[in-house]
Order: sequence, then structure tokens, then C-alpha cells
Amino acid sequence: MPKFMPSKGPGTKSLRNLMLGFDTSNNLRFIHLPPYRVDPIMSPGSSPANHVHTVHGASKFSAGSTYDTLRTSSCTSCLISQDLSTYCKHHPRMAKLTFIVTLLCREDFPKLYFRDPQTLKYEAVPNGNLLVYYLNRGSADVANGGSGLKAFPPGLVMMSGNPNRRTKKYPYVSGVGFAGTQEELKERAIEWTCLRYINSTASGYDSTTSIGAKGFPSTNCEVGVNLRIHMPACWDGVNLDSPDHMSHVAYLSQLDNGDCPSTHPVTFMKMSYEITWDIQKLENRWDYTKDEWPFVFSNGDPTGYSSHAFFQNGWDAQVLQNAIDRCNNPDDDTGHGDPKACQFFTVKSPDDAMACKIEPSVKDSFEGVLDKLPGCNPLQVGPDDATVYSDSSCPAFSANGSVAPNTPPGGGGTGSAGISAPSVNVAFFMASLLMACSALLSF
Repeated sequence: MPKFMPSKGPGTKSLRNLMLGFDTSNNLRFIHLPPYRVDPIMSPGSSPANHVHTVHGASKFSAGSTYDTLRTSSCTSCLISQDLSTYCKHHPRMAKLTFIVTLLCREDFPKLYFRDPQTLKYEAVPNGNLLVYYLNRGSADVANGGSGLKAFPPGLVMMSGNPNRRTKKYPYVSGVGFAGTQEELKERAIEWTCLRYINSTASGYDSTTSIGAKGFPSTNCEVGVNLRIHMPACWDGVNLDSPDHMSHVAYLSQLDNGDCPSTHPVTFMKMSYEITWDIQKLENRWDYTKDEWPFVFSNGDPTGYSSHAFFQNGWDAQVLQNAIDRCNNPDDDTGHGDPKACQFFTVKSPDDAMACKIEPSVKDSFEGVLDKLPGCNPLQVGPDDATVYSDSSCPAFSANGSVAPNTPPGGGGTGSAGISAPSVNVAFFMASLLMACSALLSF
């Protein structure tokens, strides 16, 4: 396995610690399963969903998944048997972690596709396993003198990010400890990094530090392009879900640490999801010095700003609470993120986790060379938020799947994805959907 690091940015040192200082078996890892057009959060009880998802986790995942149905799953692709949820992603700073578990849980997020600059056809891009990090963060942590972190309640559903976003709305603010509004934190919760070899001299990209940076990078990344999604860690203590899947939860004031707002006083462990796509395998098929970025999400997003994640809890609540309270000793392996060292976890082999399959409820063509993205997902460049279409309300668009994007007031010309731009508001939703072995959605 090559040694690698992000090309630049304040998280470089800690991400190196993550990738090089810890055995990858000590990360919460999800082995990815076949793609599906199913989404029990945004499209509960109906199928197909708007776009293709990559799925990990509990075997009872379906368009009608609930906490109770997930808990009856016969297996999970998570390495920890007590977790029947779905997840994804994490931020670099790793001091005071409770555990970084290696799970292969049910999670689902929009797939990434390569749009060939020559043929304008689409091909799925391979991705690595999903890593989910559980960190004891925030002023409520007992290590900070707080009353303690709480396990997710049965039935909890939450989301991070904005599935319709197509542009950056808030300026980059430097400095550790910046406390933004919840809307700012929601945007900052999505982080893209171009991974480089440690001795690389190539310039890079870090969406968290590059002023005016796009969501996606614009260059080839020899070790892959990495997405990190921070999940909310604060809860109102009453509602298990809300119409937007976000209002009942909130981010820590500094995103990766800090305080919960008074309206959301219950603090969970801080979850983050991380996944990397191996775009380097396609480097000979595009020229980053002159071609537009050729990678798009399955929801028609060529910008990367629509990345988001869902979590549908499937944990055995008592097991998780025991682990939070007692598997955090800095003097043994529980304090170094090894789930096998926690007496409350039943850790199975990767082979057993990979043997867990689900039967897709929607049959569709997701792999191979495609004329357009599966479903009704024309490319939408923005800058306006995306319009979501269903198969039954799909507008006419060209065979290569493109639709003219909106332009700014008085604008015109060509969109950033190289598509001519009359004023058509064609935007899309969900590009990073996560579920936690209970039922999490993310890219």
C-alpha cells in the first residue's frame, strides 16, 4: 500500500498519522457492495430513488428500512456485529479519540462516474472502503469535565450537507477554533482533498484551505481524491428525525470540537466518514491541463458541492453506550481505536462481512459504459441549487446526459463543466449520502 498524504492544508500532519501511524484495520471500514437506486431517507417506501448509491451495512436495507427492520437483519457488512447501521467520514485532528472502529456497515452514497471527454459517455469510478470515525469530542466529554457523551437513540436519522448545492456560499475563514453559524458549519462539513505521495512535488488541492476553491479538485490525484464528511454531534433530545433530516441535530460549534447549541443539548460521539476514489487509473484518458474536471456524481453534480451523508441508526444502544463509557483508556488499545480491544464488541472477519449481501429491489444498469447517468440525472452546473427530477418527470436532454445549467443574472456563455448555458434551472440532489449499518447514505 503506498504511503500518501494530502497535498497541503492544516490537517496534513494528523492525516499522515491517521494513514501511516494507525493500522487501517483500526479504522471503521465498510467494504462496498453493489450499487442500488434505493434511499429510505429521502425516498422512503418508494423505488427507484433519484440516483445510484453505493451501499454498505445491514442486510435488511431497503426503501422501507426502519430501526426495527434493520435490527432484524441476519448479517451486516460491518465488522462489529452489534452495529446494524450505515455511515461515512472524518476530520484530521485525532487527539482524545475513543475509538476508530473498523466496520463494514450498511451505508449508501451517490456513486462517482467518469465522463469521457472524447465520447461523453459515463463509467463508474472504483472507490475504496468506507471509513467511519467515532471520536469523543466537545465540552460534554468527561475528559473535558462534561457529563459524558450519549449513544444514538433507537430510530435516530440525520443528515449532513446540502444535496442540492452547486456552489460555495461562505468564505474560507482561517484559524483553529472558528465558530460559525450552523449553515456555515454545514458547508464546512464537506471536505475534499487531493492525495499525493509523501515525496510528490506536484501541486495539490485542499477544499478547506483554498480560497475560492471548488468542491471537486481540478487536477489528477495520484493516490486518489478523498472526501470527508463531518456528521452533526448535537441532538435536541426529543425528535428522532425532522422534515429536512437536519433541524433536530446540530454541529459542534467548531465542527470538530466545541460546544453544542442550547437548543440541542445532548452530545453524541463525533462521527466522520471518509472515502477515496481511485481516479488515477483514468489519468491517461483526460488532460487536466486543458480538459474540464471529468468526474461527476450519479445525481448529475459536476461540482462536488452537493456531497452529503445520511445516518440511520442501527446500533445496539446499550453496547454503544458501554463502549463510549468504558472503552476509552489511553493506557491500552481501546484508547488507540482498536475495536477488538473493547469487550463489548463482537468483531468478525472481513470475509464474513463481505459475505453479507442484499437483494437489490431495483434492477438497472449501473456499470459498464453508459450513454447517460442512471435515472433522470442531467448534469447541472449551477450556480443555483439543483432541481430534482423523477423518472416520470424527466425533461428532454441530450444523449450524453447534459442539460443547460442556470447562469448568474446577466450571465451567459459556457458553464464550468463545458456545457452551453441557457437559463434552465436543472439542479440535483444528494451526492454524498450516508447511512450507518442501520441505514446510512452518502455519495
